[in-house]
Amino acid sequence: MHRRQFTQSLLATATGLSLASSAWAGPQDAIDAKMVTIGCSLGLSGPLASLGKELKQGLDAGIAQANARSGGTGGRELRLLALDDGYDPARSEENVRKLIADGNVAALLSCMGTSNNQRIMPLVDEAQIPYVAPQSGASSLRKPEYRSVFHVRASYSDEAQRLAKKLVAMGITDLAVVYQDTAFGKEFLADVNNALKAVNQPAPKAFKLDAKGEQVATVVQQTLASKPMTVLLGTAGDVSAALISEFRKVSASTPLAATSVALSGENIRQLGTKAGGLALSMVMPDASRTSVALVRDYQRAMRAVNQQEFSSRSFEGYVNARVLIDGLDRAGRDLSRAKLRSALAGLRSNDLGGFTVDYAGGAPYVGSKFIDLGIMGSNGRFVG
Repeated sequence: MHRRQFTQSLLATATGLSLASSAWAGPQDAIDAKMVTIGCSLGLSGPLASLGKELKQGLDAGIAQANARSGGTGGRELRLLALDDGYDPARSEENVRKLIADGNVAALLSCMGTSNNQRIMPLVDEAQIPYVAPQSGASSLRKPEYRSVFHVRASYSDEAQRLAKKLVAMGITDLAVVYQDTAFGKEFLADVNNALKAVNQPAPKAFKLDAKGEQVATVVQQTLASKPMTVLLGTAGDVSAALISEFRKVSASTPLAATSVALSGENIRQLGTKAGGLALSMVMPDASRTSVALVRDYQRAMRAVNQQEFSSRSFEGYVNARVLIDGLDRAGRDLSRAKLRSALAGLRSNDLGGFTVDYAGGAPYVGSKFIDLGIMGSNGRFVG
């Protein structure tokens, strides 16, 4: 945090003014004429650090590309102010309060985690600060009253339905779900139950893993003892990697499937050949598919900031940045939070180059329903 932001926060505290009555009173004020600051709170440390770091790489690449191509937006340089919250919801709330209090923060972008976003949504709603691409697909975050929030990705419910329906269509009906004891894991289990019920299939066998992932071996044994045809993973990051490694060690032939947030690129590299055969849902095109124009743009942007490793997580961060930048461009030079909200709400059939974002449906604003399925090859790339 820069000195000016820090002193502003101290001043608000010292004068006894609440954020709601003082710092949030001016969301319509014009943004700094020379620079546009974009705020983000994410887990650069903690249990999902690998996911958080890759997400930030993509955000940085998208913003740097805009600055290099056109000097930012409306003649102003773009800057990402990313605050580490360690994937702790309380720290996310603290960070977002600080970001909202800074009148030069035009918008929030890709704050990370289901519980974390549940904690900050009321703050966003009260401040009416534009918030693009919460890094969670939880349905609980997609409420009509959140009119300042612009989701980019499809929801976890969409992913669960696609996975469940595909498996049932293949004749795989005896499913087990291993879910983490977190807001994300619980919602994923509920989404799978609803998806199976919609196609007249019984609920899956469910096995709960503690939030920190300390019971991996026990849960794997319990799951395999139920003799499922396929196991769905409602987990993310290092915990997913630990589960996959243990399943492969105990029963290498058991089919595994997971969502788009299951693994970071680092996790995939660490798993090596153990990741082979894993079925994953995807909410963006494959980050290695250079036949897609948006993927080519992403890879060029990553290389320009000296990032040579490509992943679905950094690609999603890049796409999220592009959506916000398009909104900023449409808002024009006399930028305010209110003008940016209106500009984002006006995005219609916005083709980024093989991936379209459209907010025509109104609140809750969800730009894409794109879902694809892929099978991970032994080389860490999708093969189908």
